[in-house]
Amino acid sequence: MPDLSLGDRVLEVVRGDITLIPADAIVNAANESLIPGGGVDGAIHRAGGPEILADLRTRHGEPRHCATGDAVVTLAGRLPARWVIHAVGPVWAGGHHGEPELLASAYRASLAHADALGARTITLPAISCGIFGYPLPEGARVALETVRAHLADGHPTSMEKAMFVMYSEEAFAAFAAELEGASRPRGHVGQARSGANREGEAK
Repeated sequence: MPDLSLGDRVLEVVRGDITLIPADAIVNAANESLIPGGGVDGAIHRAGGPEILADLRTRHGEPRHCATGDAVVTLAGRLPARWVIHAVGPVWAGGHHGEPELLASAYRASLAHADALGARTITLPAISCGIFGYPLPEGARVALETVRAHLADGHPTSMEKAMFVMYSEEAFAAFAAELEGASRPRGHVGQARSGANREGEAK
């Protein structure tokens, strides 16, 4: 189980079912309409029960919309978590239409919500790396670089542990390889905005 210590904080990559791993907050790879879909989105709604969709309707009405690169929060229903953070990543269009910045923004928005909630632990999927078509190596790089920067020693955050949970061996291998090379110096990915589909992976 690859992990990286960042002061008193830990970043991990594991293989498993994200709906079964306890955490304060679980990140869902949602779509802009916040309607339950396939992959990890469908798995989270099935495992969490109708309470998640009901809370989406209560908080965000009908019809709902969340911009690409942003995220919204609901209760977690029957999941082993307190909150679900529904993040909308970009659809891959070749990499020259702001996809890295939008993907980084989706992760940053999720982490900002988690901090606002006081979450100490968070589980995350490979946002956009399923039917949204984001290539796994590039998606892993953006994901791990963004979350690593948020957990870096000296950065104010409530989080003590962030865990990327990959359902498939392919996704786990890509994220594990990226984490193992995380000691190499990297540039920043994208700019923060204001504000999954292989089964078990993200849109």
